[in-house]
Amino acid sequence: MQKQRYPKSFLKLMLFGFSIIGLPLIGALINSAMSIDRLAEQSRKTVHQATQVTLGNRVLIDEIRTMERSIRQALILGDMSLLEGYFRAHSKFEMTAEKLWEHSSHIEQRLLLEKIRLSETTIFMEILTAIDDSPEDLRGLVENFTGLMESANNFSIMGQNLIGVDVSEMLDMASHARTVVEWQLLALIPFVILLALIFSVLITRPIRQIDEAIYKMGQGELSKPVCVEGPQNLKYIGIRLDWMRRRLLKLEDQKIQFLRHVSHELKTPLAAIREGADLLAEGITGQLTKKQQLIANILHSSSLQLQKRIEDLLSYSALETDKTALVKHQVKLAKILDEVLQNQNLSIMSKRLEIIRDCPGLMLECDSEKIKIILDNLLSNAVKFSPPCGVIQIKVVQTNKLVQLDIVDMGVGIHKVDQEKIFEPFYQGRSVANTHVRGTGLGLSIAREYAFAHGGNIELIQQSEVGAHFRLTLPLNDTEGEA
Repeated sequence: MQKQRYPKSFLKLMLFGFSIIGLPLIGALINSAMSIDRLAEQSRKTVHQATQVTLGNRVLIDEIRTMERSIRQALILGDMSLLEGYFRAHSKFEMTAEKLWEHSSHIEQRLLLEKIRLSETTIFMEILTAIDDSPEDLRGLVENFTGLMESANNFSIMGQNLIGVDVSEMLDMASHARTVVEWQLLALIPFVILLALIFSVLITRPIRQIDEAIYKMGQGELSKPVCVEGPQNLKYIGIRLDWMRRRLLKLEDQKIQFLRHVSHELKTPLAAIREGADLLAEGITGQLTKKQQLIANILHSSSLQLQKRIEDLLSYSALETDKTALVKHQVKLAKILDEVLQNQNLSIMSKRLEIIRDCPGLMLECDSEKIKIILDNLLSNAVKFSPPCGVIQIKVVQTNKLVQLDIVDMGVGIHKVDQEKIFEPFYQGRSVANTHVRGTGLGLSIAREYAFAHGGNIELIQQSEVGAHFRLTLPLNDTEGEA
């Protein structure tokens, strides 16, 4: 499949897109302007011709009247010198007829005009002959002007009719031009919209790919290469983003490897510290004073906390390398909860906490060790952040084929800023418990990943009261038992 070719720069792509979209519109505007210009030119010519023909026809009629009047005056007064007005009118009649011939665009007009000119010329020749031979014969020629006047009037009527025809043609031309423009608009609007959509996709596609790549890197999805299709400058940004992705992936691998090595290296000396603290606390090396016993107990408790933190690091390392295989078997949820409460018993007793427990006998097909880690993380957080003499509620209910376990404490709760990030690895909220060893920020992240592995989920439930409310949801198998 041939790859789509882009201009070399994003600016050229935009300019090319705007040009392609604008060309049909510019062409339509030019065509409309030319149609309007042709219509205007035709209108100007028609109006000019109609004006000239109307004025010329009026002059012809006036000159015919002048010629007739001059001959009648010469006959009545018996003065042939008065025929000078006739000759001047004749000359003007011929010039006017010549101009009318030029401005007449219809063959009917020209034929009638030619007939009028021939009639007037015949009358003129007869008048010249009568003047030379017998002036009395002029009296019979006067009546010839009646037919000439009638022909001139017919020419005027024909001119008016032809002007109406020209106006109708102009209106038809204007209507045709308007129809053409309307069809052009109807065809161009969807075409231009389609072009705009196509170039919008072409322009926004590489930007969307860059945005998606940055979002995935921000979410920690570094496995897929970054591919940006578009102009060369945007492709180069895609290449740099892919380089950044590979760098981040390498750094992530180095971080996981570092955590794994450090965790394993810490386990051996920590085991020695824990065993030594156990020996001191049990009095194997000799009887301890109260202060020494207190210090030994602190060492013992701190070594247990450190061991849990190291185990969290190892669990997180295993999660990141996809080595968390589930070993499922049938187990009672109440039994797992009892073991977790037993492990937390010392901390619960030291803070004089009250545990309100409501757990029916439900059988789960799960990896009991992973579920124990989930519950231990949730319960240890509830114990850690609960005030002395506080209450922790643990409630298990069955909804359809799901088990819903809620743990609610009376602590300071989770700040609104921390609520969206509380399940992110290594994230520690604003509320810090008063303990000897600060947490790693991995507990809730590991717990949620283990819940996902079982097909369940852990979520923080919003509540207006004090404290934190976590809900663990797990799928329930068909086998159930009683405690």
